Amino acid sequence: MSDIINIIESRSNLFYFIVLLTFRFGGQLYRQLFGAAMGSPVSPLVADMYMEFLEQKALTTSPEEYKPRLWKRYVDDILKVLKTDAVEGFTEHPNSIDETGSIKFTYEMEHEGSLLFLDIFITRQQNGPLKLTLYRKKLIQISTYILSLTTLSSTKSV
Repeated sequence: MSDIINIIESRSNLFYFIVLLTFRFGGQLYRQLFGAAMGSPVSPLVADMYMEFLEQKALTTSPEEYKPRLWKRYVDDILKVLKTDAVEGFTEHPNSIDETGSIKFTYEMEHEGSLLFLDIFITRQQNGPLKLTLYRKKLIQISTYILSLTTLSSTKSV
């Protein structure tokens, strides 16, 4: 990963050109000054590379008492296992090293030995192993006005 970051830093003009976004609105030309363009095919790659860079920096520079026993990330969701008294300190650490100030790490504590991560309900059992259950949100009925600006097929499926 550090090789990729070095390539990006050494070719910052090319990198800037790739993620540069200019657009016209109301006859006026605008340029996006920060972040990657939503909808651009390169944006998810750039975001993932930055998250990888930030997470490696956070893990290697974290004080020893805050280091997690487990760290698993999927896009921007992180499952980490740490001592209870280290949670706030470790959460504040990556927030303090993000130079952009645009990434905010937060946390959720387990409740009664259970925690929801992505679509998995993780429960700690007394005998040691974790119980993993698929979690599905309850669906609510949504109505769409038949003459709204939606396709007919999406109106029928609601």
